Amino acid sequence: MNIKDYQAGTYKQQYQYLSFSPVKINETITWDDPQINTMLEDATRALGELNAFTMIVPNVDIFIRMHIAKEANTSSKIEGTKTEMDEVLVSKEQIDPEKRDDWQEVQNYITAMNTALDELDKLPLSSRLLKNIHAILLDSVRGEAKQPGEFRVSQNWIGGASLKTAYFIPPHHDEVSDLMSDLEKYLHNDSIHVPHLVKIAIAHYQFETIHPFLDGNGRIGRLMITLYLVSNGLLKKPSLYLSDYIEKNKDYYYESLTRVRMQNDLAGWIKFFLEAVIETARSGAKTFENILSLKHEMDTLTQTFGKKAHNASKLVEYLYQQPIISIGEVADALAVTKTTASSLIKDFEHKGVLYEITGYQRNKHYVFRRYLDVYSQS
Repeated sequence: MNIKDYQAGTYKQQYQYLSFSPVKINETITWDDPQINTMLEDATRALGELNAFTMIVPNVDIFIRMHIAKEANTSSKIEGTKTEMDEVLVSKEQIDPEKRDDWQEVQNYITAMNTALDELDKLPLSSRLLKNIHAILLDSVRGEAKQPGEFRVSQNWIGGASLKTAYFIPPHHDEVSDLMSDLEKYLHNDSIHVPHLVKIAIAHYQFETIHPFLDGNGRIGRLMITLYLVSNGLLKKPSLYLSDYIEKNKDYYYESLTRVRMQNDLAGWIKFFLEAVIETARSGAKTFENILSLKHEMDTLTQTFGKKAHNASKLVEYLYQQPIISIGEVADALAVTKTTASSLIKDFEHKGVLYEITGYQRNKHYVFRRYLDVYSQS
């Protein structure tokens, strides 16, 4: 089917409201729009450059963890949480009680992503996998009463206080299983000759339109993008996350999805998605470039520590994993006394690597600010 002939779906009369029933997508879509071809080429090139960096950065999995933490925080912010990156990296006890629910939602997202990446080795990207990570996402947080790990069995809506004032009403819950089955078949149908980036763009639109869960659809839908790219080899490492771009262009994101449903403008949505991939991949490559530069600088610095060089090097490696630390944590991580850890931290403070952020006499915490800035600037 040519994209010009695409019809997004129909509105169906339910009791006192109209729900939107999307057309199934398990077929090949073609297009004559040269801009999509050009953007697809640019996006593929940008992903290749990002992949190249993930292959040359030493111990890249350490830095990928920070990418995941940033994605978890940003994706959750789109849904209304207010946790800052500094807070994501500390324990729950250090979070103000009124912000602990937000903190837990971000931690659940991190766990869900890491679990999904592990499960991809033995379980395909599927409804089963999405349900598994949805259960983790909503565990012990505000959405825990909204059927964690299960497709909805009641009507939901987007925007507004009720079905009468809703901005968008997804398909009736009786349609969800069939539509998700079609989506899953589409993701794995090798007979569909559509480039992977276009395929996951269409799949993401379809997922958000089906809105199969009572809560957490936005976060699961964004997770699905990275999982698809990893499982199909477009990403060597899980290094691309679109939430930062979506948050910065949130109005246009929602408008682009709406234009598909209202005006059948699937081409416009694909272009938005490809632009998000291009910009995010380039930003990610710049982040890894800055990490390499900082790592070279820190390797040079630790060599100036004389007899302490070995422990200084170990501390830097630990800081890449945990950029906010306490004396006790450093002592445990380096297997040294607290006195030795305290002395080493003071040296790092003196050299402008660590900064004390609590102002306490006891239980002080220190931040590797320049490292966090690498992620906040991307």
